[in-house]
Amino acid sequence: MSNKHHIIPIFVPHVGCPHDCVFCNQKKITGVSTDITSKDVDNTIKSYLETIPESNERLEVAFYGGSFTGIDRNIQRELLNAAYKYKKQGLIDRIRLSTRPDYIDIEELNLLKNYGVDIIELGVQSMDTEVLYKSNRGHSQDDVYKSSKLIKDFGFKLGLQMMVGLPGDNGEKSINTAKELIKLKPDLVRIYPTLIVKDTYLEKLYEIGEYLPISLEESINICSDLLMLFELNDVNVIRIGLQPTDIISSESESVIGGPFHPSFRQLVESNIYRLILLQSLDKINITTSSIRINISKKEVSNIVGQKSINIKMIKDRYRLKKVSTIGLEASKDSFDIIDGEKKYNINRKQHIREYLESKKYC
Repeated sequence: MSNKHHIIPIFVPHVGCPHDCVFCNQKKITGVSTDITSKDVDNTIKSYLETIPESNERLEVAFYGGSFTGIDRNIQRELLNAAYKYKKQGLIDRIRLSTRPDYIDIEELNLLKNYGVDIIELGVQSMDTEVLYKSNRGHSQDDVYKSSKLIKDFGFKLGLQMMVGLPGDNGEKSINTAKELIKLKPDLVRIYPTLIVKDTYLEKLYEIGEYLPISLEESINICSDLLMLFELNDVNVIRIGLQPTDIISSESESVIGGPFHPSFRQLVESNIYRLILLQSLDKINITTSSIRINISKKEVSNIVGQKSINIKMIKDRYRLKKVSTIGLEASKDSFDIIDGEKKYNINRKQHIREYLESKKYC
Protein backbone atom coordinates (compact mmCIF):
# COMPACT_ATOMS: atom_id res chain seq x y z
CA MET A 1 0.00 0.00 0.00
CA SER A 2 1.11 3.56 -0.70
CA ASN A 3 2.69 5.62 2.07
CA LYS A 4 0.40 8.47 1.04
CA HIS A 5 -2.93 8.78 2.78
CA HIS A 6 -6.11 10.80 2.62
CA ILE A 7 -7.76 12.09 5.80
CA ILE A 8 -11.53 12.15 6.24
CA PRO A 9 -11.92 14.64 9.14
CA ILE A 10 -14.76 14.36 11.65
CA PHE A 11 -14.90 17.32 14.03
CA VAL A 12 -16.19 16.41 17.48
CA PRO A 13 -17.62 19.17 19.74
CA HIS A 14 -15.93 20.51 22.85
CA VAL A 15 -18.36 18.58 25.09
CA GLY A 16 -15.81 15.79 25.56
CA CYS A 17 -13.33 18.02 27.37
CA PRO A 18 -13.88 18.86 31.05
CA HIS A 19 -11.39 21.76 31.07
CA ASP A 20 -11.21 25.13 29.42
CA CYS A 21 -7.50 25.38 28.74
CA VAL A 22 -6.38 29.00 28.50
CA PHE A 23 -5.57 28.71 24.78
CA CYS A 24 -8.59 26.74 23.65
CA ASN A 25 -11.77 27.68 21.84
CA GLN A 26 -12.70 24.60 19.84
CA LYS A 27 -15.60 26.38 18.14
CA LYS A 28 -13.16 28.89 16.65
CA ILE A 29 -10.44 26.35 15.86
CA THR A 30 -12.60 23.68 14.25
CA GLY A 31 -15.48 25.84 13.07
CA VAL A 32 -17.89 23.35 14.66
CA SER A 33 -20.24 24.33 17.47
CA THR A 34 -23.11 21.84 17.21
CA ASP A 35 -23.35 18.27 18.44
CA ILE A 36 -22.41 15.54 16.00
CA THR A 37 -24.35 12.32 15.40
CA SER A 38 -23.57 8.95 13.87
CA LYS A 39 -25.58 10.06 10.83
CA ASP A 40 -23.27 13.07 10.46
CA VAL A 41 -20.26 10.74 10.55
CA ASP A 42 -21.86 8.44 7.98
CA ASN A 43 -22.75 11.32 5.66
CA THR A 44 -19.26 12.84 5.93
CA ILE A 45 -17.54 9.56 5.07
CA LYS A 46 -19.94 8.90 2.18
CA SER A 47 -19.37 12.38 0.81
CA TYR A 48 -15.58 12.00 0.90
CA LEU A 49 -15.66 8.52 -0.63
CA GLU A 50 -17.71 9.87 -3.54
CA THR A 51 -15.18 12.61 -4.29
CA ILE A 52 -11.87 10.82 -3.59
CA PRO A 53 -10.52 9.29 -6.82
CA GLU A 54 -9.76 5.58 -6.73
CA SER A 55 -6.09 4.99 -5.92
CA ASN A 56 -3.85 2.94 -3.68
CA GLU A 57 -3.69 5.74 -1.11
CA ARG A 58 -4.57 4.88 2.48
CA LEU A 59 -7.91 6.31 3.63
CA GLU A 60 -8.19 7.35 7.24
CA VAL A 61 -11.09 8.65 9.33
CA ALA A 62 -9.86 11.07 11.99
CA PHE A 63 -11.95 12.33 14.91
CA TYR A 64 -10.59 15.81 15.70
CA GLY A 65 -11.44 18.44 18.30
CA GLY A 66 -12.37 18.20 21.96
CA SER A 67 -11.42 15.03 23.84
CA PHE A 68 -13.05 12.04 22.23
CA THR A 69 -12.72 9.68 25.18
CA GLY A 70 -14.38 12.25 27.45
CA ILE A 71 -17.65 11.86 25.55
CA ASP A 72 -20.37 9.61 26.98
CA ARG A 73 -19.36 6.08 26.03
CA ASN A 74 -22.67 5.27 24.39
CA ILE A 75 -22.14 8.23 22.06
CA GLN A 76 -18.55 7.09 21.48
CA ARG A 77 -19.84 3.71 20.36
CA GLU A 78 -22.35 5.27 17.97
CA LEU A 79 -19.78 7.57 16.37
CA LEU A 80 -17.09 4.89 16.14
CA ASN A 81 -19.47 2.29 14.76
CA ALA A 82 -20.43 4.66 11.94
CA ALA A 83 -16.77 4.69 10.88
CA TYR A 84 -15.97 1.08 11.77
CA LYS A 85 -18.55 -0.33 9.36
CA TYR A 86 -16.64 1.29 6.50
CA LYS A 87 -13.39 -0.18 7.79
CA LYS A 88 -14.91 -3.66 7.98
CA GLN A 89 -16.02 -3.28 4.36
CA GLY A 90 -12.49 -2.33 3.34
CA LEU A 91 -13.55 1.17 2.25
CA ILE A 92 -11.32 2.91 4.78
CA ASP A 93 -8.05 1.69 6.25
CA ARG A 94 -7.58 3.39 9.61
CA ILE A 95 -9.41 5.24 12.37
CA ARG A 96 -7.66 7.78 14.57
CA LEU A 97 -8.77 10.06 17.39
CA SER A 98 -7.32 12.57 19.81
CA THR A 99 -7.93 12.94 23.52
CA ARG A 100 -6.50 13.99 26.88
CA PRO A 101 -3.85 11.97 28.77
CA ASP A 102 -6.09 11.71 31.85
CA TYR A 103 -9.02 10.28 29.88
CA ILE A 104 -7.44 6.94 29.07
CA ASP A 105 -7.97 3.73 31.04
CA ILE A 106 -8.22 -0.01 30.37
CA GLU A 107 -12.01 0.01 29.91
CA GLU A 108 -11.76 2.86 27.41
CA LEU A 109 -8.99 1.18 25.44
CA ASN A 110 -10.99 -2.04 25.23
CA LEU A 111 -13.87 -0.04 23.76
CA LEU A 112 -11.62 1.64 21.20
CA LYS A 113 -10.03 -1.67 20.25
CA ASN A 114 -13.47 -3.23 19.70
CA TYR A 115 -14.36 -0.46 17.24
CA GLY A 116 -11.24 -0.70 15.12
CA VAL A 117 -9.35 2.39 16.29
CA ASP A 118 -5.72 2.34 15.12
CA ILE A 119 -4.13 5.58 16.33
CA ILE A 120 -4.65 7.49 19.58
CA GLU A 121 -3.15 10.97 19.88
CA LEU A 122 -2.69 12.58 23.27
CA GLY A 123 -2.77 16.34 23.74
CA VAL A 124 0.24 16.52 26.04
CA GLN A 125 1.14 20.17 25.22
CA SER A 126 3.91 20.34 27.85
CA MET A 127 5.74 18.19 30.38
CA ASP A 128 6.53 21.17 32.60
CA THR A 129 4.53 21.49 35.83
CA GLU A 130 4.38 25.30 35.77
CA VAL A 131 3.29 25.43 32.13
CA LEU A 132 0.58 22.80 32.68
CA TYR A 133 -0.72 24.75 35.70
CA LYS A 134 -0.68 28.16 34.02
CA SER A 135 -2.39 26.69 30.96
CA ASN A 136 -5.14 25.10 33.11
CA ARG A 137 -4.50 21.70 31.51
CA GLY A 138 -5.81 19.76 34.49
CA HIS A 139 -3.53 16.75 33.96
CA SER A 140 -0.05 15.84 35.16
CA GLN A 141 3.11 14.46 33.61
CA ASP A 142 2.32 11.16 35.33
CA ASP A 143 -0.97 10.97 33.40
CA VAL A 144 1.06 11.23 30.18
CA TYR A 145 3.46 8.45 31.18
CA LYS A 146 0.67 6.10 32.29
CA SER A 147 -1.67 6.65 29.34
CA SER A 148 1.14 6.42 26.77
CA LYS A 149 2.28 3.08 28.19
CA LEU A 150 -1.28 1.74 28.20
CA ILE A 151 -1.85 2.81 24.60
CA LYS A 152 1.37 1.11 23.46
CA ASP A 153 0.64 -2.01 25.53
CA PHE A 154 -2.77 -2.34 23.84
CA GLY A 155 -1.13 -2.25 20.42
CA PHE A 156 -2.38 1.16 19.28
CA LYS A 157 -0.11 3.59 17.46
CA LEU A 158 0.72 6.48 19.79
CA GLY A 159 0.61 10.12 18.74
CA LEU A 160 1.74 12.95 21.01
CA GLN A 161 1.00 16.65 20.58
CA MET A 162 3.01 19.48 22.12
CA MET A 163 2.75 23.26 22.06
CA VAL A 164 5.38 25.98 22.29
CA GLY A 165 4.91 29.46 23.71
CA LEU A 166 2.31 28.60 26.36
CA PRO A 167 2.15 30.70 29.55
CA GLY A 168 5.31 30.05 31.57
CA ASP A 169 6.99 28.26 28.66
CA ASN A 170 10.40 28.94 27.11
CA GLY A 171 12.78 27.28 24.69
CA GLU A 172 14.52 25.20 27.36
CA LYS A 173 11.21 23.87 28.69
CA SER A 174 10.07 22.99 25.16
CA ILE A 175 13.29 21.04 24.56
CA ASN A 176 12.81 19.20 27.87
CA THR A 177 9.23 18.36 26.86
CA ALA A 178 10.48 16.97 23.55
CA LYS A 179 13.07 14.84 25.36
CA GLU A 180 10.37 13.38 27.60
CA LEU A 181 8.13 12.64 24.63
CA ILE A 182 10.99 10.88 22.84
CA LYS A 183 11.37 8.55 25.84
CA LEU A 184 7.76 7.44 25.30
CA LYS A 185 8.63 6.21 21.77
CA PRO A 186 5.65 7.76 19.96
CA ASP A 187 4.83 6.77 16.39
CA LEU A 188 4.11 10.37 15.51
CA VAL A 189 4.25 13.88 16.95
CA ARG A 190 2.60 17.22 16.21
CA ILE A 191 4.05 20.59 17.23
CA TYR A 192 1.83 23.66 17.55
CA PRO A 193 3.00 27.22 18.28
CA THR A 194 0.52 28.89 20.63
CA LEU A 195 -1.92 31.29 18.99
CA ILE A 196 -4.16 33.73 20.84
CA VAL A 197 -7.64 32.79 19.71
CA LYS A 198 -10.61 35.10 20.27
CA ASP A 199 -12.84 34.42 23.27
CA THR A 200 -10.24 32.46 25.24
CA TYR A 201 -8.76 33.14 28.65
CA LEU A 202 -5.42 33.61 26.91
CA GLU A 203 -6.92 36.59 25.09
CA LYS A 204 -7.83 38.12 28.46
CA LEU A 205 -4.30 37.54 29.78
CA TYR A 206 -2.92 39.17 26.64
CA GLU A 207 -5.21 42.19 26.99
CA ILE A 208 -4.14 42.87 30.59
CA GLY A 209 -0.46 42.38 29.76
CA GLU A 210 0.04 39.09 31.62
CA TYR A 211 0.82 37.07 28.49
CA LEU A 212 3.03 37.95 25.55
CA PRO A 213 3.08 35.60 22.53
CA ILE A 214 6.40 34.50 21.11
CA SER A 215 7.39 36.08 17.81
CA LEU A 216 7.29 34.27 14.49
CA GLU A 217 11.10 34.26 14.38
CA GLU A 218 11.41 32.84 17.89
CA SER A 219 8.82 30.14 17.20
CA ILE A 220 10.65 29.15 14.00
CA ASN A 221 13.92 28.84 15.91
CA ILE A 222 12.39 26.80 18.74
CA CYS A 223 10.46 24.53 16.38
CA SER A 224 13.59 24.03 14.26
CA ASP A 225 15.45 22.74 17.31
CA LEU A 226 12.49 20.52 18.22
CA LEU A 227 12.15 19.08 14.73
CA MET A 228 15.87 18.31 14.58
CA LEU A 229 15.75 16.64 18.00
CA PHE A 230 12.81 14.45 16.97
CA GLU A 231 14.41 13.66 13.60
CA LEU A 232 17.67 12.64 15.23
CA ASN A 233 15.68 10.20 17.39
CA ASP A 234 13.67 8.84 14.43
CA VAL A 235 10.35 10.31 15.61
CA ASN A 236 8.00 11.24 12.77
CA VAL A 237 6.71 14.82 13.12
CA ILE A 238 3.60 14.85 10.94
CA ARG A 239 2.59 18.48 11.49
CA ILE A 240 4.09 21.76 12.66
CA GLY A 241 1.61 24.61 13.08
CA LEU A 242 -2.15 24.75 12.74
CA GLN A 243 -3.52 24.07 9.29
CA PRO A 244 -4.81 27.27 7.66
CA THR A 245 -8.60 27.48 7.43
CA ASP A 246 -11.13 30.21 6.80
CA ILE A 247 -11.26 30.67 10.58
CA ILE A 248 -7.57 30.23 11.43
CA SER A 249 -5.62 32.53 9.12
CA SER A 250 -3.52 35.68 9.24
CA GLU A 251 -6.52 37.69 8.03
CA SER A 252 -9.03 36.07 10.39
CA GLU A 253 -10.48 38.09 13.26
CA SER A 254 -10.47 34.86 15.30
CA VAL A 255 -6.68 34.97 15.69
CA ILE A 256 -5.74 37.87 17.97
CA GLY A 257 -2.00 37.25 18.01
CA GLY A 258 0.79 34.72 17.97
CA PRO A 259 3.15 33.24 15.37
CA PHE A 260 0.72 32.16 12.65
CA HIS A 261 1.99 31.59 9.12
CA PRO A 262 0.17 29.58 6.43
CA SER A 263 3.44 27.83 5.48
CA PHE A 264 4.89 27.55 8.96
CA ARG A 265 6.46 24.13 8.47
CA GLN A 266 8.31 25.25 5.37
CA LEU A 267 9.77 28.17 7.31
CA VAL A 268 11.03 25.69 9.90
CA GLU A 269 12.41 23.24 7.31
CA SER A 270 14.15 26.10 5.46
CA ASN A 271 15.66 27.37 8.69
CA ILE A 272 17.12 23.93 9.38
CA TYR A 273 18.71 23.90 5.92
CA ARG A 274 20.07 27.40 6.60
CA LEU A 275 21.81 26.08 9.71
CA ILE A 276 23.15 23.02 7.86
CA LEU A 277 24.40 25.15 4.96
CA LEU A 278 26.21 27.55 7.29
CA GLN A 279 27.72 24.68 9.24
CA SER A 280 28.84 22.95 6.02
CA LEU A 281 30.12 25.91 4.04
CA ASP A 282 32.07 27.27 7.00
CA LYS A 283 34.16 24.08 6.80
CA ILE A 284 34.59 24.15 3.01
CA ASN A 285 37.19 26.28 1.28
CA ILE A 286 35.12 27.45 -1.71
CA THR A 287 37.47 27.90 -4.68
CA THR A 288 35.02 29.19 -7.31
CA SER A 289 32.42 31.94 -7.47
CA SER A 290 29.65 29.54 -8.39
CA ILE A 291 28.38 26.45 -6.57
CA ARG A 292 25.64 23.94 -7.26
CA ILE A 293 23.51 22.03 -4.78
CA ASN A 294 22.22 18.60 -5.82
CA ILE A 295 19.36 17.59 -3.55
CA SER A 296 16.17 15.53 -3.45
CA LYS A 297 13.64 17.29 -5.65
CA LYS A 298 11.19 17.20 -2.75
CA GLU A 299 13.60 19.32 -0.71
CA VAL A 300 14.51 21.98 -3.30
CA SER A 301 11.96 24.54 -2.10
CA ASN A 302 13.04 23.98 1.51
CA ILE A 303 16.75 24.49 0.91
CA VAL A 304 16.10 27.51 -1.32
CA GLY A 305 13.75 29.07 1.23
CA GLN A 306 10.81 31.40 0.72
CA LYS A 307 11.75 34.25 -1.60
CA SER A 308 15.11 32.43 -2.05
CA ILE A 309 16.21 33.66 1.37
CA ASN A 310 18.77 30.86 1.90
CA ILE A 311 20.32 31.31 -1.54
CA LYS A 312 20.65 35.06 -1.00
CA MET A 313 22.14 34.46 2.43
CA ILE A 314 24.93 32.13 1.26
CA LYS A 315 25.68 34.27 -1.80
CA ASP A 316 26.22 37.29 0.44
CA ARG A 317 28.07 35.47 3.22
CA TYR A 318 30.48 33.59 0.94
CA ARG A 319 30.67 36.22 -1.84
CA LEU A 320 29.31 33.91 -4.52
CA LYS A 321 28.02 35.11 -7.88
CA LYS A 322 25.75 32.13 -8.44
CA VAL A 323 24.15 29.36 -6.39
CA SER A 324 22.05 26.88 -8.37
CA THR A 325 20.05 23.84 -7.29
CA ILE A 326 19.21 20.62 -9.11
CA GLY A 327 16.39 18.40 -7.86
CA LEU A 328 17.08 14.67 -8.07
CA GLU A 329 15.29 11.43 -7.30
CA ALA A 330 17.14 11.01 -4.03
CA SER A 331 16.74 10.67 -0.28
CA LYS A 332 16.67 13.72 1.96
CA ASP A 333 19.35 12.06 4.11
CA SER A 334 22.11 13.95 2.31
CA PHE A 335 22.83 16.42 -0.47
CA ASP A 336 25.89 17.41 -2.51
CA ILE A 337 27.60 20.77 -2.81
CA ILE A 338 29.50 21.05 -6.11
CA ASP A 339 32.38 23.55 -6.18
CA GLY A 340 34.04 23.33 -9.58
CA GLU A 341 35.37 19.78 -9.83
CA LYS A 342 35.02 19.14 -6.11
CA LYS A 343 31.97 17.44 -4.63
CA TYR A 344 31.12 17.55 -0.93
CA ASN A 345 28.50 15.16 0.42
CA ILE A 346 26.55 16.74 3.28
CA ASN A 347 24.98 14.23 5.66
CA ARG A 348 21.86 15.77 7.18
CA LYS A 349 21.76 13.78 10.43
CA GLN A 350 25.46 14.25 11.07
CA HIS A 351 25.12 18.02 10.88
CA ILE A 352 21.93 17.97 12.95
CA ARG A 353 23.75 15.99 15.64
CA GLU A 354 26.70 18.42 15.61
CA TYR A 355 24.34 21.38 15.89
CA LEU A 356 22.32 19.88 18.77
CA GLU A 357 25.50 18.84 20.59
CA SER A 358 26.80 22.41 20.28
CA LYS A 359 23.66 23.56 22.11
CA LYS A 360 23.97 20.68 24.61
CA TYR A 361 20.57 19.26 23.62
CA CYS A 362 21.89 15.72 23.18
